[in-house]
Amino acid sequence: MAGPTTRTVKEIKVDIDKCTGCRACEMACSAYHAQPRYSSINPAKSRIRVVTDELNDEYVPIRAGDYTRAECSGRHVYTINGKEYSECSFCRASCPSREYFIEPDSGLPMKCDMCESVPALDEPMCVKVCVADALIYVEREVEREEKPQPTRGQIEFGLESLVGQFGMEAVIESLVKMSKAREH
Repeated sequence: MAGPTTRTVKEIKVDIDKCTGCRACEMACSAYHAQPRYSSINPAKSRIRVVTDELNDEYVPIRAGDYTRAECSGRHVYTINGKEYSECSFCRASCPSREYFIEPDSGLPMKCDMCESVPALDEPMCVKVCVADALIYVEREVEREEKPQPTRGQIEFGLESLVGQFGMEAVIESLVKMSKAREH
């Protein structure tokens, strides 16, 4: 029986009260991920965006999350200090309904990689350049119970997929037909 193990969880915490909206995080991210590295600055290629409401002096850095093929059905509106924001304003996903976190040249989705490249950085570029300390890099160990995984062969994986797609009865019926065809 497997015992408890730990894994490192990496996070960037955001203190929106400290963000000044300077967008240095966007510039550093786009420069770091340019090919070749630091060859250009293009905020549209950044994996972090600062949602701004300059009239009310409010800024919220949002990092790129996972890609989703379809836009979500949530259309909630959030009110912060009297200003209304759509749910999309704070969404981390790259999706078809907006241009955020979609690479402008290739159209491919982008995701924050916490600047884990070779060589690895001590902390992501956006955190390094944030002079207001609105972005804070945190690593923490999380304990998790590892359960032993049963070893299964390719046949079991294939059958499980077929059962999920067509149902158990259809798979059994097909196997019976195949078996009878081989007998003749």
